[in-house]
Formats: sequence, C-alpha cells, structure tokens
Amino acid sequence: MAVSSCARAFPSFECRSDADFSGGVPRHDVPNAGIRFPGKANLQSRGSSFFGMYSLILRFPPNFVRQLSVKARRNCSNIGLAQVVAASWSNNHASPDFIPTAKAVDATAAIAPLDITTGHEEMAMVENPPCAARPVQIEDLTGVKYSSFLSYDGSIAIHAGERLGRGIVTDAITTPVVNTSAYFFNKTSDLIDFKEKRRASFEYGRYGNPTTIVAEEKISALEGAESTLLMASGMCASTVMLLALVPAGGHIVTTTDCYRKTRIFIETILPKMGITATVIDPADIGALESVLCQRKVTLFFTESPTNPFLRCVDIELVSKLCHEKGALVCIDGTFATPLNQKVLALGADLVVHSATKYLGGHNDVLGGCISGPDKLVSAVRNLHYILGGALNPNAAYLIIRGMKTLHLRVQQQNSTAQRIAEILEAHPKVFLSSLTSSVGHGVDSTL
Repeated sequence: MAVSSCARAFPSFECRSDADFSGGVPRHDVPNAGIRFPGKANLQSRGSSFFGMYSLILRFPPNFVRQLSVKARRNCSNIGLAQVVAASWSNNHASPDFIPTAKAVDATAAIAPLDITTGHEEMAMVENPPCAARPVQIEDLTGVKYSSFLSYDGSIAIHAGERLGRGIVTDAITTPVVNTSAYFFNKTSDLIDFKEKRRASFEYGRYGNPTTIVAEEKISALEGAESTLLMASGMCASTVMLLALVPAGGHIVTTTDCYRKTRIFIETILPKMGITATVIDPADIGALESVLCQRKVTLFFTESPTNPFLRCVDIELVSKLCHEKGALVCIDGTFATPLNQKVLALGADLVVHSATKYLGGHNDVLGGCISGPDKLVSAVRNLHYILGGALNPNAAYLIIRGMKTLHLRVQQQNSTAQRIAEILEAHPKVFLSSLTSSVGHGVDSTL
C-alpha cells in the first residue's frame, strides 16, 4: 500500500496567533492597531501614521505567504497570474529562514503514475502521492477498458466508470464530488502539451469535471456509446443537440406525440434560425418516406416511448430509411432507459436521456445527457462549451448514486407495470401499449 508523503512534502510549521504586519515593529506598538475603518475626519487627523500602517500590510504574514504560494501554483487564470506575482514578491522579501512551500511541491511534482496490468483490467496508480501536490487529472487513463469484464447491465450501472479506470486517485469506494471551477498544471510544459493535444487534462469547470466524467462513462457503458455528454437538464441536451447538428436551412422530422416543450422549441424557436420541421404520427412510416423523398431532411428526432402516450417507434426501420437519405436519427429514450432499450444498437445515431427521471431515480436531481459516436457528440460538446448549461458536480454524484439501483428499480417497475396492465386489459377506457392484445405490440415487444 502506498504511504502518504505529506510529511516529506510539507514540513510542519506553527500558525502564528498574532501575525506581524508591521515588518519588524511589534503589533501593539502600531498606532491605532485594531481600529476598523476610521471615519474621514480621523483619516485626515491621523495622517501618515495610518497610511504608513497601510503600506506595511503589503508585507504579508508568513503563513499567508505560504498559502498564497501554493494557491498561485494551482491556478492558470488571470487571477492566478496576479497571485503568482504577489507570491513571488512575498517570497523574495521573506526572512532568510523562510522556505516557501512551493519549493517543497517542486520536489514531489516529479512523481509519475505507475501503470499496473493485472490480466483482467488496466489500472493507473500513483505511488506515494502527495496530499496537496497531486492534481486531479485524467492523464494515462484514456485507454483504460474498465468494462471488459462487465457483461451484465446491473453490474455496468454500478461499477462502470468508477473503481476501474477513474481519473480521481483515491481509495474511496464512492466517487468523490470535486467542487471546483478551475484546475492547475504543474508546469508550463504541461499546459502547452494540453493545448497542443498531447496531454489529456481538465481545464475549466464548464469544460469538464472528474465527478461528471464518471457519470458520463457509466452511461456510455450502458448505451454502448463511444461518448456521452452530461448537461444541466434533459431539455438542455435536446436543444443544444438540435442547434449543433441542424444547420440554417435544415429540415427536421418529429412526431405528433412528443414532449410539449420540445415541440415548442422545434416549432417556434428553430424557424427563427431558418430551420423548418415536419410533424408526423409516430407509426406513420409512409409519411416519413414521403418527407424524406420531398425534402432534404437533416435529422429525425422523437421519443420512444413517447411522452405522454408511451407510443413506440420502430427505431430500426426509421434508422434504415433515414440513413438511406443521409439523415441523422436521434431518439429520446428517457422512458425506456438503457436497460429496456438499446437505441444505438437498433441503428439510431444518438440517444438522449433526461437523467432527472429513471437514471437519477430519486426526484432530487436535474440532468440530461446525449450519447453516440464521438464525432457527433463532440460537435454538440463544442456548442455546449459556448452556451453553458454545465451539470453541477453534486448533481453528477446524485446521478451516479441513482444509477447504482437503476437495474433493481427498472426490473421492479417492469414487473409491476405488467401486472397492472394484465388486470386492466379488459377495461374499455384504458389505453394499453405493452400487451399482446394492444395495437402496435409488434414494435412495443422490442423493448
């Protein structure tokens, strides 16, 4: 087991209860020490003594200098640049016996990940990682095959993206919540390698988060997708996808039974951008063939099962017809979940989920995701970086937690729904879509 090197990296030091702000003058000798924000008259009467004290405050207390030196190394933003300047000035003017903590960090920054192959899976570990010097990064983990031994959806929902191959170096069983808006690089060459795409890393909170990445990899494993992008809500995922993949002048085909807000966006917002739409019945394959022949269709988008009437679309046939005409197919599979319906395996290009529903499962989180080929998801991701709508890391954790019981919940929900449907099958006022006697059973049975 790796032994923490915190003691070696960060020598212990004593916190001073009464920091020396005066550059050698005892604090009790400084005039008016402890008086907060004197009035205008007092400022004028005290004159040089007050402003002399103000200039001396720029000589930071030693403990503050230590903390600032570390913080400056962890930030590549404009604010971080100011911190670097302040830390450098402070270090150069510190007492001879003061050694900045940043130098101790330099001594441990060279510790490299140790690749270990067990024969069953690939993992990356760090031997003796310093507690505060090791960045939260995803380097050396991009090729890890964490789901090679997982052949059961229940196991994938629990383990994928976490204990095997996650980028957060920790022994914790549960995935930590990384609440940060920015990330740091150990040295300038690391930043250059990242910018020139020779190194994988996090950069800014809107562009990615270690906790969110775990949830995305878990969903990708369930969907059999190359890539997944999580956003702040299901509507965010749907609208950003439409904006990213349908150009001005493009044409969309959607269905009459569809989530109301999605229909509003397609029929009222997209036309302002020169994007038109045709609305057809979910089961009307003839209408789909007609519009594919008459118009240059960019994208077919619907839900299966639909919201609210739970009508199912023949995804395999629709995908075949659309692909023959060069149109993309995106299916919102929220109501089915990846356990009941493998949208991508049926031929669709993309699958959208409102993670607020079954994936989260506990009515305490909002989220949405889109999964599919890396090329298409990357196009959506690039626009997402501009528009925002990033998922909070705490929300990502709740989705991860919810997915651990996804299989059990969906299994029980399927069983309960089947029993209710059997009891109500003979009732004339109940619309059914899951039994052999109902209309559309041939499509429904694919679930």
